[in-house]
Amino acid sequence: MKRVLAIFALSFLAAGCVGGIVGAEGVSVMATEKTIGDHVISLSSGKNCSTLRKDLGMTYCEEDEITPRANVFCYRTLGEVTCYDKPIFDGKQERVEQGGEKPR
Repeated sequence: MKRVLAIFALSFLAAGCVGGIVGAEGVSVMATEKTIGDHVISLSSGKNCSTLRKDLGMTYCEEDEITPRANVFCYRTLGEVTCYDKPIFDGKQERVEQGGEKPR
């Protein structure tokens, strides 16, 4: 696949100036998985952005990914599950695993 893209890029380089731009774009995508425009946006925003990430269903910029909180402490309360960022009970309360179902 890379060989076909390289041959395709080199054929455009031989065609002239426009081919040089398209060829540079192809080489950029093959080498860094970013287009030239992605490099410009990444430099101006300070983030790692890529059109290929967007095509794969991810966010355009890597730093915009939503990461789940590491420490979530959930407890069964009257009729629901309540979650906190630090443990609040030291007693005999039952802790619910993250993503657990609410009691019925």
